Amino acid sequence: MPELGKIAVTGASGLVGTALVRALRERGYLPIRMVRRDPRGADEVYWNPAEGSIDLDGLAGIVGAIHLAGDNVASGRWTDAKKARIRDSRVQGTELLANALAKLSPVPEVLVSASAIGYYGSRGAEPVDENGPLGDGFLASVCADWEAATGAAIRAGIRVVHARIGIVLARDGGALAKMKLPFLLGLGGRIGDGSQYMSWITLADVVSALVFALERDELEGPVNLVAPTPVTNAEFTKTLGGVLKRPTVLPVPKFALRLAAGEELADEMLLGGSRVLPAVLESHRFEWEHTTLEPALRSVL
Repeated sequence: MPELGKIAVTGASGLVGTALVRALRERGYLPIRMVRRDPRGADEVYWNPAEGSIDLDGLAGIVGAIHLAGDNVASGRWTDAKKARIRDSRVQGTELLANALAKLSPVPEVLVSASAIGYYGSRGAEPVDENGPLGDGFLASVCADWEAATGAAIRAGIRVVHARIGIVLARDGGALAKMKLPFLLGLGGRIGDGSQYMSWITLADVVSALVFALERDELEGPVNLVAPTPVTNAEFTKTLGGVLKRPTVLPVPKFALRLAAGEELADEMLLGGSRVLPAVLESHRFEWEHTTLEPALRSVL
């Protein structure tokens, strides 16, 4: 476990990053926010992955890092330019940070680097844990390159955790925030045939799991950050409708999704899915606040 010192955080202004910075402060750490503008205080350090720039001196003395930065995969169609931004924002940023951490003296103890359950591709109802093989598709290839980009940190002797994050349930952001309004209007329904699995986790639990990965010296390599009870899209739809007291009788057909979002994005993110299990967290006795969907949705909403 690193000392209660400085922890560099990228993506600190995002949904997960904002909550994480707050949790780190409450736990006694000093989070150092990595920013792409002029720093406004001693708790901010400049970096710009697109330019390959990072303030190495500003990172001196950190005891760990949590890397969350990356372009939003669900905002806009996957044009060639958008796909390049998705990949480059993850790979370039991770390589830049990993190389910088490797140059520090002493090196920090740990790097918790975000990845995603997209690593496994679409696997139907087959349960998959951290030993599962790399899947097919764009997101899987991005996740593989994303994780490989931490190589400099690993070679420098830094403990690296690849946090493969599932669908984060939060009131004010992420997938649930986009789903809430249609459901409240009575327009919610399953996506396609609803058989695809949704491996979810609440915002509170994903933050707790990131801190857990930071502090547990025995954790290394891939760790699935999901609740232990993934559900199908049909189950998720029915449960969310019940929590919001709204009907869910209007399914969204596949062709409409493909027209609206583009075939590749629709097939990988909306019509595909994996039944991902958190074997590593369970084996290390991580304690979730929410393990089943209905209480989780009621708490979040």
